[in-house]
Amino acid sequence: MKGPTVPAPSEQLQTMKAELFRALAHPIRIRLLEVMVTTPETSVQELQRALGINQPIVSQQLAKLRASGIVVSSGSGASTRYAPSSPLMRDLLSIAKQILTGRLAHAKELHRELAQDRAARPRR
Repeated sequence: MKGPTVPAPSEQLQTMKAELFRALAHPIRIRLLEVMVTTPETSVQELQRALGINQPIVSQQLAKLRASGIVVSSGSGASTRYAPSSPLMRDLLSIAKQILTGRLAHAKELHRELAQDRAARPRR
């Protein structure tokens, strides 16, 4: 028995999703967001200190996050503050962590299985 058919998302929506994930596809941008979801309205200097990263790199990655609409800024100059554009960003990062935790748990099980298999084989 077939369930109800769900219409496929439009090509435009799929493209927008891909752009969102592309904008998130850098470890420093993820680290910046993780700080910002716990400490909203954060300055470049605070982000530098929290991550131990040079100012030009922080600014460059923030610019990419802003251009993609993931982060918003307020103020100007040295007093510019940054925050996620949506409170759902915290949920997105949390869900990603849950997915990876599950994958890592599975990988750990496979590693244990391989180690047991290796230990059970006779040595040559």
